Amino acid sequence: MNQHDPLPLPASALRAPLSRRHLLAGSANALAALGLASWSSGAAAQAKPLPAYVAWKDAGSTIVHSATTIETRRSAFGTSVITPAEQLYIRNNLPAPDASIVADRDAWEISIEGVGNPRKLTLRELKTLGLETVAMVLQCSGNGRGFFPSKPSGTPWTVGAAGCVVWSGVPVRAVAEALGGLEGGMRFMTGTGGEKLPEGLDPKSIVVERSVPASAMADAMLAWEMNGAAIPLAHGGPLRLIVPGYTGVNNIKYIKRLAFTAQETDAKIMSHGYRISPPGVQGDPNQPSVQEMTVKSWINSPSPDSAALGKGRVQIHGVAFGGLHAVRRVEVSVDGGKTWADARLVGPDLGKYAWRQFVLETRLPAGQHVLASRATDAMGNVQPQQRLENAAGYNNTSWADHAVAVKVA
Repeated sequence: MNQHDPLPLPASALRAPLSRRHLLAGSANALAALGLASWSSGAAAQAKPLPAYVAWKDAGSTIVHSATTIETRRSAFGTSVITPAEQLYIRNNLPAPDASIVADRDAWEISIEGVGNPRKLTLRELKTLGLETVAMVLQCSGNGRGFFPSKPSGTPWTVGAAGCVVWSGVPVRAVAEALGGLEGGMRFMTGTGGEKLPEGLDPKSIVVERSVPASAMADAMLAWEMNGAAIPLAHGGPLRLIVPGYTGVNNIKYIKRLAFTAQETDAKIMSHGYRISPPGVQGDPNQPSVQEMTVKSWINSPSPDSAALGKGRVQIHGVAFGGLHAVRRVEVSVDGGKTWADARLVGPDLGKYAWRQFVLETRLPAGQHVLASRATDAMGNVQPQQRLENAAGYNNTSWADHAVAVKVA
């Protein structure tokens, strides 16, 4: 099975249809001029109904690619920092477990290994060990894949496989301390998901199990709350491993095992999946793993599916984040990157792992305009113009790819 292809859910798990997405009339030439012609084929997904397990989401704010891949519409992000659960994207490598696991959330058990006193803990017990809250960008490794002209296999996300979410739970460091601390030589933190595995397959070939450097424990948490409510089943409830600054696949849903290990897991999703491999080359353990996020931004309004703009004053706004570092600066261009102006960061600063809203007020004359944003993080890293070409379409931070073409009448 292709690592990017989720297991299908039955057709009976579907409900009401979505409206279709529309591109701006006349924008194709401007997109092609900046190398963005692939945008329309990647983002113009066929309208599909929301699956039953996420029927509570806002159909008008989402694009359904499959039963386990649902994208937030670019125009739905709005101007508030936090992404509502009803709009947040879905990317599940396996179908969500049965809803019975959230019937008694406090009874959920997780095995903690690689510590002085390894044992199983219930969620009820975890809640006695500590409490922290963090706002962070949750982003699929393939967000921006839809802009790759090579059309890699996998969901053709544009910008909507991301959101800024508030998580509450117990710090992993507090759990480790309560259980006697890490054993010597443990270089990795390995999380294992609790999804039901298909019969007849080698578990290591399908299990969602990922390793990150043990240093990520500093800000990691075992979270039971998202945006002020119990984590929905679709987003990993009752318990999810949260690793701020790392891509979504490393934030293990339904976590049932957290192990500090001397080596990375040999599960296929780690050893061969989510690797940065050259185009046409299969992933393998010698290639870089998709883990830390880097500086990125995009414009949400005006958006490609907006109506034609009237000439004159316009507020160009979007989001920017730095992965492991805070955002220091955002620039906006209205001429496809020929010239840049500093945008203003607006709204509350919720910490280095959250995204920042930015805005540039300007005046646009009639005609075609290509709007782009470019972020710089606190370490001086600047969002690149070009994508990193790779076989699976991972880690696309290109400001050119994320630019939008608009028509001003």
